Amino acid sequence: MMLLDEMLELNLLTADQHTEIGAWVRQARTPDRILQMPTHLWKVLEGASVLMDFDPGGVAPDGATATLH
Repeated sequence: MMLLDEMLELNLLTADQHTEIGAWVRQARTPDRILQMPTHLWKVLEGASVLMDFDPGGVAPDGATATLH
């Protein structure tokens, strides 16, 4: 959760995105369940990770990739 907090502090996530992703991770309980996060959240998280130069080492489900403009 520290990483999500840092993303929020750096304005890479909105407060709503931070809350929604944090809630998903807290309720997920297992890595497999975390990987079932909705695609729109994966895209936001992946985009923020790229901007932070952070490689989570996993692949988003459904081949989701962030589009940054």
